[in-house]
Amino acid sequence: MPGALIVIPARMASTRLPRKPLADLCGAPMIVQVWRRAMEALIGPVLVAADCQEIVDAIAAEGGEAVLTDPDLPSGSDRIFAALQAYDPQKNYQTIVNVQGDLPTIDAASVRAALDPLEDPAVDIATLAARIRRTEERDDPNVVKAVGSPLGPDRLRALYFTRATAPWGEGDLFHHIGLYAYRRAALEKFVALPPSPLEKREKLEQLRALEAGMRIDVQIVDSVPLGVDTPHDLARAREILAATPEFQRKPK
Repeated sequence: MPGALIVIPARMASTRLPRKPLADLCGAPMIVQVWRRAMEALIGPVLVAADCQEIVDAIAAEGGEAVLTDPDLPSGSDRIFAALQAYDPQKNYQTIVNVQGDLPTIDAASVRAALDPLEDPAVDIATLAARIRRTEERDDPNVVKAVGSPLGPDRLRALYFTRATAPWGEGDLFHHIGLYAYRRAALEKFVALPPSPLEKREKLEQLRALEAGMRIDVQIVDSVPLGVDTPHDLARAREILAATPEFQRKPK
C-alpha cells in the first residue's frame, strides 16, 4: 500500500528497566535495533517518536529520523500522532504503522503483514496475533487475548481484547501482538476520544476503538516477538539477536 509511514514511540521512563530505549543490545541501543527491524520491512520511511534528546541523538547517529515529542503525553498512540503532525503536516502519509519501541526481535514479515487487513476499506485499524501454543499462556493475564470472528484461516474481525482466558471452550486462543496499522483518519479519531470504560478496566488501549464502533481486524502470524520489559527480557533479547545472523545486518 502506498503512503505508509512506520512510527516507533520511545520513552525513557520505565520503572522495571530504567533507560530502556538506550539499553545495550548486541552493540547498539535497543531503540536502534527496533528501528533496524522496521527498516527491514521496506514499506516506507521509519520515524522514531522520542520523549528525550538522547533517543533522538541515538537514532540520528545511525542515520535515521526521529522527532522530539512532549514527555508528558499519556500513551504511545498520542506520541505517534504528535510525531506524525510534526513530521508530515501536509498529510502525505495515509497509513501509519505503530511498531512498539521494545520489540527488538520483531521480524520484517510481521510488520508487513499488519498492512494486509487495510486492503479492505471497511477496516479502520489492523493488528497482529499468533496462536497460543504454550498451555501456561492461556491463563496468564500478561498475555492479552484477541477474540474475534474468523474471516479466513489467517484473519479475524476483532470483537474484544482481554487479559482473561477467552473465548471459553475448545479451540484456538490468540496472543495479541501490540503492533498496529492505522488509517490516518482512524488514528486522528482514536486519539481524540477519551479513555473508555473497558479500556480503563482491562488496561488495554485498543478497547477504546472497539467501544467507539471502529473496526479492528487481526492478521494471524506465526510467532510472537519478545517484548523487553525487565532485565531478564533484555538478557533473553541479547541471546536471540546474537544467535540470529540476519539481525546483525545494518539496513542499507
